[in-house]
Formats: sequence, structure tokens, C-alpha cells
Amino acid sequence: MAGRTQSALLSRSDAELTPPKPAKPHFRHALHHAERDWPQTNCYVDLMIELVAMRGFEPEAMLGFTLAQDCEEDHFTFFKPRLADLERLYGLRVEELALYDRLDDHIERQTARGRVVMVEVDGYHLPDTRGVTYRIDHSKTTIGVTEIDMRARRIDYFHNDGYFALDGEDFDAIFGRAGEARDPSSLFPYAEFVRFDRERPHRDLRALAEALASEHFARRPSDNPIRAFAARFPALWNVLEARPPCFFHSLAFNTFRQLGANFELLGSHLDWLRPDGDLAAEADACRRISAGAKAMQFQAARASARKRVYDPRETLDELAAVYDGLFAGLSAKLR
Repeated sequence: MAGRTQSALLSRSDAELTPPKPAKPHFRHALHHAERDWPQTNCYVDLMIELVAMRGFEPEAMLGFTLAQDCEEDHFTFFKPRLADLERLYGLRVEELALYDRLDDHIERQTARGRVVMVEVDGYHLPDTRGVTYRIDHSKTTIGVTEIDMRARRIDYFHNDGYFALDGEDFDAIFGRAGEARDPSSLFPYAEFVRFDRERPHRDLRALAEALASEHFARRPSDNPIRAFAARFPALWNVLEARPPCFFHSLAFNTFRQLGANFELLGSHLDWLRPDGDLAAEADACRRISAGAKAMQFQAARASARKRVYDPRETLDELAAVYDGLFAGLSAKLR
């Protein structure tokens, strides 16, 4: 909320200023520890980390997908676990939820069966994003609904690195007021559900996770993605300069944050894969990329706010060299 005027705060309703309603007690996983470079990564991965941990499994096992991140011209890959990996590692099955009637009715049917529904909603109506998007800005994000009470107009849900509840006007805004006809011009959001009827961790989770890591390693980019990003960055900065100041947050999220968070998670994955320290040098290289991306994001934010040109090529060249060394080391050690 920093930087907003006192008059803007006073114009808000009491409902907007009250704290978000608590859900059941939930303790964030260590992958979301506040002292990490990126306590939050992206909404899908953060949600899945907390959901897997809530079921009593080790989320570090699923993070091999971070090996395959690439530069996709104007952003880094929005990384997320393969659904097949989740089923092989933990027995969790993720299916697309077919929506053709009221969204809240569909969610009620699935949660009554003990499933979690992951659905795209507008962060404008999520109280846990207070000071970021709640009643400030519209932003698509994914939540995982575990419980819904239609009479109380309340849901309990995972979002980012936490577990929350919302009700009342926010419930109505997300699902539509009871009895209201759906606007035929509005499209249903994308939704999935997680089913747990066959869940169980693989009997040798580390061995399977390493086999999956080798699969993801084989899917790695043919060219160094950090070097590719360095070549494209001046054009991206030109786009940024032509947009309103708020555009910086979108650019930073999809570039610096996705790069840094991806490699911080990869470092945690490598530490978990070989607790004997055999991959410690490679994990340290991942953390260097993570820290470098975080520093660049701060520097870019200052330059953007001051309307100055930002040139991170020296840092990106250094990180590209770290990336080369990281994957050379992994090539010799991953089976």
C-alpha cells in the first residue's frame, strides 16, 4: 500500500480495510520461507507446493521441470509441474473441470467429493492480495478452492504461498450473486480439479525424481536462455518506456522474477535430490542466478521510476556464464 495517498485510503469502505478472514491454520512450506530470494514464484507453482505439502508429501521432488526453462522472446517460461509428474510421484491426478453451469455449483460438487478445484479468478476480489491487487487492480490468478459454503457465501482457498478465506461481496463478485442470470457474453474461466483417490508417494521418491530430472534435462533449451534474454532486453525496455508506470510490474514478473524464482527452486531441488552434497556446486550456481535476477529487478525498478535507460548486459553475461557452468556440471552428474 506504500505510495498511496491518505485520501485514497479514507475513500475505501470498511470492508476493504478489514483484515482477510482466516481459514483453517496452515503453515507455509519452507520453499516459501520469507528469507528466500523469491518467497513467491508464480500462482500455479506456489499453490501446488502448498497443496502437495498439505497432503503430507515432499514438494521438492516435483521441481525437475525447472531444468527446462527457456527465454520465450518476451518472457521466461511460466514454469509449472507436468501433470504426469504429479501422478507418478504422488498419485495426484489433475483433470480439467468441464464448466457449463454455475461455477459455484460445479465447485460445490467437486469439493464435496474431497477434491480441490483450481480456478482462474480476478485478484481484484481476493482479500489476501491486499495492497497489491485487492480493490486496486484487475489481475488473473489461480486459486485452489478446498471448501465452499453456498449459504454463508464463503470459500476456503489456497493462493500463492498461503491458505485463506473470503466471503460476502468478494464471493458474489467471483461467482455472481445468487439467482443472477449469467451474462451470456462472459466466458467461463479455466478450471482444473485435483483428485486424491489414488494418492501415495512413490516407494523410492528420490530415485524417481532424479529420473524425471534427467527427462527434463533432456528438454533443456538448445541455446542459453539468459544470453537470449540479454539480446532481447533493449527492445523490451523500449516497450516499457512507452507504457504507463504500472506496466513495469508485469514486465518484471514475467522476466526477472520467473528467471530468478525458477533457479532458486532448481537449487532446492538439487539439494533435495542429493542430500550428500554431490550437487552442492550446481545448487550454489542456481542461487547465484536467483540472486542476480533479484538484483536486476531492483535496479530496473529504480531506473524505470527515474525514467532512465537500464542496461543489465554485464550482469546477464555473468549469469549466462554461470548457467553454462551449471548445465555442464549437471551433464556430468545426472544419469
